[in-house]
Amino acid sequence: LNIVGRRHAVLHILLYPAVVQGESAAAEVAAGIAYFNTTRSADIVVIARGGGSLEDMAPFNSEVLARAIAASELPVVSAVGHETDFSIADFVADLRAPTPAAAAELITEAQHKVEERIERLQRRLERASRYKMMQASERLARISIDTSLARLRNVFGRRQQRIDELCFR
Repeated sequence: LNIVGRRHAVLHILLYPAVVQGESAAAEVAAGIAYFNTTRSADIVVIARGGGSLEDMAPFNSEVLARAIAASELPVVSAVGHETDFSIADFVADLRAPTPAAAAELITEAQHKVEERIERLQRRLERASRYKMMQASERLARISIDTSLARLRNVFGRRQQRIDELCFR
């Protein structure tokens, strides 16, 4: 939470309270995944937990949680344990982060890339607009008063000729 807050303050984080060790942990985490998929209140689901003993990590090796992750329509990031810890949840998830802190960095990095691309496109649009305005100004400057008057005389001459023809008829 600190890393996300520091790197991307406008990112909204929703927490689903679930125990992350013990017999009910796998079902509670799976319920959280189902909740976010049902409510569509999130763009991404991060399953995060610090390291621990093999017994503490057992819920993240359960079939119930693995199936919930696989069934998720939202992308799931598994950020369980430390860098050396691996769980079945890591292999089923869309992305594995070695630690919860690394998950925060990966998510905010993607957001920064989107923002950088938008800024590049905005600068490109501004340059293209300035170029088009410059071209239009040059075209306008090239049209001299003499040319404009000649065009007007030509238009009026054709209209006068048309009037003469109609009068003759």
